[in-house]
Amino acid sequence: MSDFDSVDFFTDQSLIPDPNPYFDHLRSKCPVVREPHHGVMAVTGHDEAMTVFRDTENFSSCISVGGPFPDLPFTPVGDDISALIAEHRDKMPLHEHMVTMDPPQHQRARGLLNKLLTPRRLKENEEFMWKLADVQLDEFIERGSTEFLTDYAKPFSLLVIADLLGVPEEDHEAFRIQLGVPRPGARPGATDGDTLVGNPLEWLDEKFSTYIEERRRDPRDDVLTKLAQAKYADGTTPEVIDVVRSATFVFAAGQETTVKLLSAGLRFIAEDQELQQRLRNDRSLLNNFIEETLRLEGPVKAGFRLAVKDTTLGEVDIPAGTTVMIAAGAVNRDPTHFENPHEFDLDRSNLREHMAFGRGIHSCPGGPLARIEGVVSFERILDRMADIKISESAHGPADDRKFSFEPTYILRGLTELHLEFTPITENAEKDAS
Repeated sequence: MSDFDSVDFFTDQSLIPDPNPYFDHLRSKCPVVREPHHGVMAVTGHDEAMTVFRDTENFSSCISVGGPFPDLPFTPVGDDISALIAEHRDKMPLHEHMVTMDPPQHQRARGLLNKLLTPRRLKENEEFMWKLADVQLDEFIERGSTEFLTDYAKPFSLLVIADLLGVPEEDHEAFRIQLGVPRPGARPGATDGDTLVGNPLEWLDEKFSTYIEERRRDPRDDVLTKLAQAKYADGTTPEVIDVVRSATFVFAAGQETTVKLLSAGLRFIAEDQELQQRLRNDRSLLNNFIEETLRLEGPVKAGFRLAVKDTTLGEVDIPAGTTVMIAAGAVNRDPTHFENPHEFDLDRSNLREHMAFGRGIHSCPGGPLARIEGVVSFERILDRMADIKISESAHGPADDRKFSFEPTYILRGLTELHLEFTPITENAEKDAS
């Protein structure tokens, strides 16, 4: 398809398999250009995106998760709509979650979360990851084949978050079942006689509300108690629901990010045997590998801001009330910032300058966690799986691959990844060493 001006980015499913030619088309016009179908101002340039992420005075996060949908609950009038945003904020999607908050409310909510994601807690969580990685691999390793998202990425990311938040180990199985990632052979949709709730996020809210209320009444020496007793920076105690929202936000965002990173990375490994061997030989390259995977196949294609005041961006006028789309998938391939941007390059000097996790005050709080999960997972996968290849029966031959991706304009991620490999036995590992 070459007539990209007629394509609606938000609804046209033809862009789902590969949105990059469309992004290149937008960028060829201007790094800040008005999308013709919904009046959204698309940002594809690295410098311009950095400006938007950092400028919270002129660009509000109140529409960050939906962009142009649904319509604003008010009609923008004038050159400064900050009062209108404040008046109608509680009518906007996910207004109660920090992802849509602006200062000073955002700092208040983020500060509560930061008390959980401490270096010490992340280190303890990493120790859990190393054990969990082998437990998950044990579930399918002897088969020599896997649908990776179901067998590993989804349960691994879910249970890592559960451990991080201090969910008791005896409840881990219930979390797997209720959130749709049961163990092989488990009966989906039920646990201890309870049927799967219609909205998993509601179940999470109820579960964590119970945890926090119990820990406030009866403190214990555990992570949930620390979460329950956390206070705002001014010393006040948050409402239970505010603590719960921090926990469920980490659960939802953390899982999505990690599942998409792991599956994208393993696809690169399986498609490129030379790259696979290089990583086997030198595990110190895994950090670069993860950053380059995030740059090329980040989990978020687009995030949104609402122009609060009349302003300019990249010498383009942005009227107050304009929806601004930071197309991270395009920004991370901006040729003015990344040389040969469509190529995978482990030795790229500026590969950490991608925006897969955003920038500024809304940079993904789970970014460090996702990176650790990536290192641990790829280490153990390379230790225990040899000759990893894409399943041709599921995805077609190398010259005609067919992959399915999340059918949304916001997220970028595989829905399935079928692999074949040779299991590495413990004796074979010892012989190789």
